[in-house]
Parts: sequence; structure tokens; C-alpha cells
Amino acid sequence: MSSAARVLCLPLLLPLLLAAAPTAAATGTWTVAPSGGGRPSFYTEGEPGTVQRDTVSVTNRGAGPVTVRLTGTGVPIAFAESRVRIPARTRAEVPFTVTVPTGTSPGDRDAAIVARDTAGHARTVPLRLRVTGPELSALTVEHLAIHADGITYELVNRGTTPLTPSLAVRADGVLGRLLDRTPRTLPVDLPPGSRTRLTEPWPDRPALDAVDVRLTVTAAGGASDTAQASARFVPWGAVAGAAGCAATVGALFAVRRRRRRKPYGGGGAADVVQQPHAEAELTGAGT
Repeated sequence: MSSAARVLCLPLLLPLLLAAAPTAAATGTWTVAPSGGGRPSFYTEGEPGTVQRDTVSVTNRGAGPVTVRLTGTGVPIAFAESRVRIPARTRAEVPFTVTVPTGTSPGDRDAAIVARDTAGHARTVPLRLRVTGPELSALTVEHLAIHADGITYELVNRGTTPLTPSLAVRADGVLGRLLDRTPRTLPVDLPPGSRTRLTEPWPDRPALDAVDVRLTVTAAGGASDTAQASARFVPWGAVAGAAGCAATVGALFAVRRRRRRKPYGGGGAADVVQQPHAEAELTGAGT
């Protein structure tokens, strides 16, 4: 084909080339940012239950329109329009609100605004929410109980700050101190309002004793609480065994006396006392 023929073909190919050209979304010529400029990210603060307002800008610098969908992550975010069509070389201003959830403890929360076009390209702008309000550290120890395999209890965060508690355990018996475990940090994190059930092992507890157990829990910010419970350890198997021995001896004496009265009578069957299984019993504490 001559050079003249190639030139004549160009007008025919030009519409096809324009149709195949990438749109603004594909070439990355649209951006999303906080409205007003000068801010790399969003920042807002408020007490639980309040609603904060701001505006996000979506700018299309391309030669064709672009449609994006706006979503929020991390905290409740509502947009005036979640699906926005921006013409070429145009900027859209989209108001939105951030709701601070009721019951949220004071502190910082990380969130984000995400814009995604129809081709799947996404832009993200960070949003930092600071929840204000009084900080209160408080926890309680509840449902303390002494069992055969350990000490169970529940910890409840009654404050507005996350807690990492420490536990100290003391147990006293009739003859003196049985347990004296110094405070140690527990492997749990308690968010505000949360409750967790834990077990403190006690593998070498006494077989026969009356004990008083005291748990002391502390955490940062001055949070602390103490709970006490009492229990009696009784080896009922040994007690039943001793009673069975006495009964057996009595039965033998009775048989011997009957045989002396009836030297020529037939041998009657002897009474048998079945020994119960040895089992520790706890009294004075909820199980």
C-alpha cells in the first residue's frame, strides 16, 4: 500500500482510535480528597451519640465522565449521595455525616472513606475519629466459686476504658496459709462493658480443710475489686470407709453370737456394706 493510501485511511481509523482510548477512570485522572484542600485526611471528634459533618470532594480531570460509589469503613458514615457521576473536568462536593456510636469509650478510632469507579479502581482517604468524654476505669469480680478442679470467677469492665487486669490470689486454711500468689497480668483484654469467665487452677488443694479464698483484681487507672468465698473440703470416701469398717466389725460379732446360740444351724449369709467411691465435696460456696 502506497503512502497516499495510508493517509487516506487515517480519517477512517480515527473514530476507532478515539473509541479505544482509555476513559478518565482508567487513566487515573480522578481523585478524592477532603473538601477545601490542604487536608490529607479527615479528622473529627465528638461525644457518644453525636453526629459530625464534613464534605468529600471527587475531582475528574479527564476528558470523559466518571461514576464513583462512596463507602465508609470503621465507623458509621452516611453520604448525601453514595453514587456520584462527575462530568469531565468537574469536581463534585458530597456532604457526609459520621455518627459516634452510643456507649463508645473515649479514644481514637481509625476509619476511611473509599471511592470506587465502575472499572474497579479505588481511592481511599483516612478518617480519624476521636471520641471524647470522661474516662473511667472500673471493674468487678463476680460469681466467685471454688470447685474440685480450681477457682472460677468472672471479670466485668464497668468503666469506659479498655482494661488489662492483674490477679492476686490468697487462700487460708485452718492451720495457716495455703495460697499466696502475687499479682500477675492476666492474658485477657476487657473492652468497656465486656464480661469474661476465667478459672484459676489449684491442683494441690487440701483433701480435708476449711478454707477462705480471696481474689484481688487491679487494672490501670485505679480500677480494683476484691471477692471472697469459703469452702470445706471433706473426703467423704474416707469417712464412709471408716463407717463401713465399724459396720463390718459389728456384723462379724453378731454372726459369731448367732453361731454360738445355734451351733448346728445352717450358715446364714453375712451383711455386705458397699463402700462409696472416694469423692471430695465442697460446701459453703456456689458450684
